[in-house]
Amino acid sequence: MDGTAEIELVGIRRSSEQKGGNYITSASQMLLPKKVFFTTGIGKHEDALVSFELALRDAGIEKLNLVAVSSIFPPGCEIVSREEGVSELMPGQIVYCVMARMTSNEEGKKIFASIGSAIPEDPALNGYLTEYHGYCDGKEISRHAEDMAAYMLETAFGVKPAKTFNVTVTANVEKHTTVVAAAVFVM
Repeated sequence: MDGTAEIELVGIRRSSEQKGGNYITSASQMLLPKKVFFTTGIGKHEDALVSFELALRDAGIEKLNLVAVSSIFPPGCEIVSREEGVSELMPGQIVYCVMARMTSNEEGKKIFASIGSAIPEDPALNGYLTEYHGYCDGKEISRHAEDMAAYMLETAFGVKPAKTFNVTVTANVEKHTTVVAAAVFVM
């Protein structure tokens, strides 16, 4: 074989030169987000699904078709406000996000959802995002998500973060309660 592979995906045909098991493509052919915004929301209702919908509404992302992705912060991705990010998206649009989500109907308990971020100094390098959810048990949840993002960036890529932060939401459970935290990508 000559090292060239033909790939056909949903009617798109392209050639890629194979190097060491990786396919090389141009940046314009990749689904590489240009922007990201962070958001949180809380929803409470007698029905678990409706509480999730209300949490998405509270987070401002209920009109999007959300696709969960894993935890890599794209190189060169600009962090923008929720308002700016949402303004660039259309209802019904398929949007990629890293999401933490927790739903419970155990009244009297406290739940959380958290996204931790570790961003390298060099914007040409990727960062790391972590998603955590569960019951609050007195630990510092938000700092844990941040610390684990930094740990994964250092151990996976050998890069120390220049900046870490988190978005975390907590709620006391009444009826069915859902909390969401998300890093939402804008292409």
